Amino acid sequence: MNYDVVALGELLIDFTSCGMSEQNNPIFEANPGGAPGNVLSMLAKLGKKTAFIGKVGDDMFGRILIDTLAKSGIASDSVLIEKTSNTTLAFVHNAPDGDREFSFFRKPGADTLLHTDELSPELLGNCKIFHFGTLSLTHQPAKGSTIKAVAIAKDAGSLISFDPNLRPLLWDSLDEARRQISWGLSVCDILKIADDELIFVTGAADLESGIGQLRDDYPQIKLILLTKGKEGADGFWGELRFSHPPFLKVNTIDTTGAGDTFLGSCLAHVLDFGIDSPTQGSLEQMIVFANAASSLVTTKKGALLSMPEKSEILALIEQGL
Repeated sequence: MNYDVVALGELLIDFTSCGMSEQNNPIFEANPGGAPGNVLSMLAKLGKKTAFIGKVGDDMFGRILIDTLAKSGIASDSVLIEKTSNTTLAFVHNAPDGDREFSFFRKPGADTLLHTDELSPELLGNCKIFHFGTLSLTHQPAKGSTIKAVAIAKDAGSLISFDPNLRPLLWDSLDEARRQISWGLSVCDILKIADDELIFVTGAADLESGIGQLRDDYPQIKLILLTKGKEGADGFWGELRFSHPPFLKVNTIDTTGAGDTFLGSCLAHVLDFGIDSPTQGSLEQMIVFANAASSLVTTKKGALLSMPEKSEILALIEQGL
């Protein structure tokens, strides 16, 4: 069976703040999440055929996540149950402007225990785009499985999509994080990178020089998508550069998944229009749509179940333009 996008990585529960109890204790809402799954969820909303590869624990949260994938239209046949470890949990504290701070429970998490012999070569060899991030590179055996999955997909001719998604608390050292991000940069065709991650990996003094260094060091990357939070996003393809400010009029309450929504929207555009010879107008259309989608997802708690409908995105674009 052929898929538009297959992703590998973490499935987890994002516990987001949901007010205070009568006893003045913090209340948290359990939101299904994990960056690769969020990307697939946006793609599924846009009618793309997607599948997830990963592991969850043999617990209530793992069952919630598998059920959520099904509700989102994401194939979960390659999501396995790990009996020796629990599903990873992330507690998310939201600042007044919707920005986030994380606390993780993952030592180890089930997602880190995916073995190479548990991969599906058939699934990996029959997708147009394979997507991954760095959370599956923090520990073995998932690290080795990620590397093997990339190799299988590349050999089959798939485009490789990569999002560093840096979470410093999950790494034994930031030097190791930088090495693994650099490996991801060396194998991808499509890159979504946040402004702080760009500075982290290149050591550049500013974004402009960071992008220049990135393009010099990794010339095989066809499409670079640079997200800048409240400053919007920039994109780079060959000599073409395109950008768009964010849609700030929406009521932001939680920025979890905004970058994943943005990337999912861009990957849908690549699937529809290709990546080899885009026009300036097509790329600008892509980034406007992706910015609108990512703005809308910030108006709800969580991400995987909060992806906007295409009609909502188009309506916001019409209002914003």
